Amino acid sequence: MNKFCVSTAMIFGLAGAAFATDASADDTMVPKAKPAVTTKASLQPATCSSLEDFVVTACPLTWNGITVYGTIDAGVSWRSHGAPLNGTSAVGVDYLIQKYSRGPRWDLGPNALSNSNIGIKGNEPFAPGWAFIFDLQTGFDPYSLRFSNGPHSVAQDAGVSLTNQDSYADSSRAGQFYNSVGYLGVSSPYGTLTVFRQNSLTLDAVFAYDPMGASYAFSPIGWQGITCGAGNTETCRFSTSAMYRVDIGQFRVAALWQFGGYDLNNGSTGAYQFQLGGDVRNLAGGTLSLDAIGSYVRNAMSIALVGNTLPAVLPQVLTATLSDNSSVMLVGRYSNGPIKLFAGYEFIRYAPPSNPFAPGTGFSDIAGDFVCASCTAINNTNINNTAFSAGDKLLHVFWTGAKYSITDDLDLSGGYYHYDQPAFGALVNCSANAAAFANCHGTFDAVSFVVDWQFAKKFDTYAGIMFSQVNGGLANGYLNRSSIAPTAGLRFRF
Repeated sequence: MNKFCVSTAMIFGLAGAAFATDASADDTMVPKAKPAVTTKASLQPATCSSLEDFVVTACPLTWNGITVYGTIDAGVSWRSHGAPLNGTSAVGVDYLIQKYSRGPRWDLGPNALSNSNIGIKGNEPFAPGWAFIFDLQTGFDPYSLRFSNGPHSVAQDAGVSLTNQDSYADSSRAGQFYNSVGYLGVSSPYGTLTVFRQNSLTLDAVFAYDPMGASYAFSPIGWQGITCGAGNTETCRFSTSAMYRVDIGQFRVAALWQFGGYDLNNGSTGAYQFQLGGDVRNLAGGTLSLDAIGSYVRNAMSIALVGNTLPAVLPQVLTATLSDNSSVMLVGRYSNGPIKLFAGYEFIRYAPPSNPFAPGTGFSDIAGDFVCASCTAINNTNINNTAFSAGDKLLHVFWTGAKYSITDDLDLSGGYYHYDQPAFGALVNCSANAAAFANCHGTFDAVSFVVDWQFAKKFDTYAGIMFSQVNGGLANGYLNRSSIAPTAGLRFRF
């Protein structure tokens, strides 16, 4: 099968092969409690008895502890400043204001509330309290049926002027058949140990503590991936990693280690993450959940198009910026009946890379596109080792919001997001026009609202709007400073 395509037969053929599965979102939220059941029979949910059951009830596609699951999310979007749909990118369109966002336009709106995906997972007990577990999932565009490939969507616009680019976006999803997750492990009363392709601890925290659930169309921290990757979206997931989680009473502890480097399909050459959290139950009738996550990522990579922004008709160059990133994320959620309140903060530091590349040397990124230091004649690629050599860049990210369940099937959510970048690096005159220099003080703000109605067990429809605005150094190279993006769609989850 073509690496970049998911055939219609694959999506719907798997659904018809076995009437059984846990309904699953694009990525699961954390922390996950260890399984409470220990027998194979008790793990199996009731399976579907017919195609009609599969469509109109919540029955899963499960057989002998193995579950096939998926999501198809399709809609339509209008942006006051937008660029054309990109069927390779995970996000599809620029729901969030971007450098290339220009005139008002309508487009198909893929993956607005969650990434379309298909996966298979299993839970096989082998002793009381012990089980083998695995999960393999890939995300795709519901219109083009291509596997989500953020870095390649950027490479497709290399050499194209800013005024003619489409809605590309870098991502940890890079066309792999496992571009979401691909791990296996063991769960036990002493915790859960998993290895290989996994979400970062910060990505799982964004899913759990973002009022919009890391939605592409209604959440900046879902669309961009800066927060989930401790600074860079390509490190929101690690292809070669080991993760350990354990619950100790009302507390939880987790640790992640990324081993291997770019040659093993990672966006960095190493990473460490540690998490400590817990739940305060019966607090004013509700539950308060808190988590803190510390991260360090070595030689993290970010793919972007840079240079020649003014005049905007000139072509831009594909560039891989390398940095050593460290971050601290603090998140909280309070649940009380139909109300959920959310808040989060992340401090991110970008420092020069530990292992800069010498001129004439390079490597292939996670999408297989070659990047090279001082080799701009080769496919218009370049490695930037010195973006932060004159001083570390700091970034503060705040968010808050709420979700209210009007009924069991109807939710109303709202969120506010704010980024703040202090001035960094070489001294420049920011007083006249801060947007003229990327290292000047800059801010970003977004506010969003969405209504989500689950009108059937596996179907929901949604409508919402996001306003985003960028200023100062963070607006460097932008054609426009703000955008309004209403979006509506339909989602099927099985």
